[in-house]
Amino acid sequence: MGNPPQALRRFHLRDIVEDRRIILMLALGFSSGLPLLLVLGTFTLRLAFSDIDVRAIGLFSYVALPYSLKFLWAPAIDRLNVPVLSARLGRRRAWMVTTQAAVALCLVLMAISDPNTNLALLGLGAFLVAFCAASQDVVVDGWRIDAAGSDFQGILAATSNLGYRLGLIAAGAGALFRSSAGGWTLAYLIMAALMLVGMIAALLAPAFDAPPRVKADATGHSRFWSMRRAVLEPLTELHGRFGGALWGILLLVALYRLPDFLSGVMASPLYRALGFDLKEIATVTKLYGIWVGIAGGFAGGWALARMGLFLTLLLGAFLAASSHLAFAWLSAGAPEIWRLTIAISIENFCGSFAGIVLIAYMSSLTSTAYAATQYALFSSLYALPGKLVAGSSGFVVAAIGYPAFFVMTSLVGIPVLILCLAVGRRGRRQDEAAARASEEAGNRIPAPELPSTARASGTA
Repeated sequence: MGNPPQALRRFHLRDIVEDRRIILMLALGFSSGLPLLLVLGTFTLRLAFSDIDVRAIGLFSYVALPYSLKFLWAPAIDRLNVPVLSARLGRRRAWMVTTQAAVALCLVLMAISDPNTNLALLGLGAFLVAFCAASQDVVVDGWRIDAAGSDFQGILAATSNLGYRLGLIAAGAGALFRSSAGGWTLAYLIMAALMLVGMIAALLAPAFDAPPRVKADATGHSRFWSMRRAVLEPLTELHGRFGGALWGILLLVALYRLPDFLSGVMASPLYRALGFDLKEIATVTKLYGIWVGIAGGFAGGWALARMGLFLTLLLGAFLAASSHLAFAWLSAGAPEIWRLTIAISIENFCGSFAGIVLIAYMSSLTSTAYAATQYALFSSLYALPGKLVAGSSGFVVAAIGYPAFFVMTSLVGIPVLILCLAVGRRGRRQDEAAARASEEAGNRIPAPELPSTARASGTA
């Protein structure tokens, strides 16, 4: 018998020190997480504390759309070289350095743009940061996949997630503490300098470029035929398994987190309207809240293992929607820290719980043959509708006020619960039928919750 497959290699604690891929992945994950809040939560707080109209703040949520649309230009990044740099660094590292440098330059543009005098320029800088950061995510994910064999994929995914959360803390609490002491310009300049962490990691990283793919298959089919196989076949496979129920499943995925996207944009203006200062917001929402969210994610994984996917899907939908009533309660009372802490505890715990459940559900819908493409479809779909609708949230708040707005976002969860009852069990039954068919054919595969939960732990 030959050597055991590489996938059977065990991970040892000494790998953390001996294998440089881990520390490099931690730095690259940090570089990916850093820009996100600088165009979302931290950015909206900057606008709110500059007394920008709440309706304009809602519209500025559209600058983050590149994060949901990056699949449109990802194939170009995967195939095209960066002039000069690719020949010296390899394609992956060249794109990493290029996008990281572009993010840093665009953050400098945001730093020197005053919301009260150059609001349009500030918005352009935020959009460019989102575009470049989303492009960086594409190439960093590609490097991670190429750098890790099947034995190391989960380890690097978890390391990347840890680095990503450290980047969120730096761009959230770190930027807010810095801005409260030295102003927004200094805070954004420091964030731009922190992009050096990812650039240094990219320069030190091995190339790990995937070998070029064959341009046409052995049967002589054209590139169009290859594209058809790559794009259409995963979709037709989904329709073949779920039939007409697929449309209900897609609608469920699109609406599951919609209440969170609607309310999230208006959270920062609410803090400002209630009278909380930047240090209070940073401490409660960006430091304490991050760890509460992590706890909610672990609770979601535990519930999946104990209750099964369908019941946890229902529970997650209920918790995510009803948690917005905590913000309605907060907005109707006095600006007291204990009230903010309770509201953030409920919102972040329930939101992270629902996020893990949705990831598990989307993962369970994919087939082994087309897992990457089908999951990319679901993950783009779940975020895009919410971000498109969230831009109007400022107009709703201006018309009906914060308490009524957050009650309304909570009520949006009712149709989601109905969809869970209507189609959630259908997807579950399809997975069970596929598992039984595979077992009968002599190809036993694990129950759907196990791969779903495992993938969820490294994706959130």
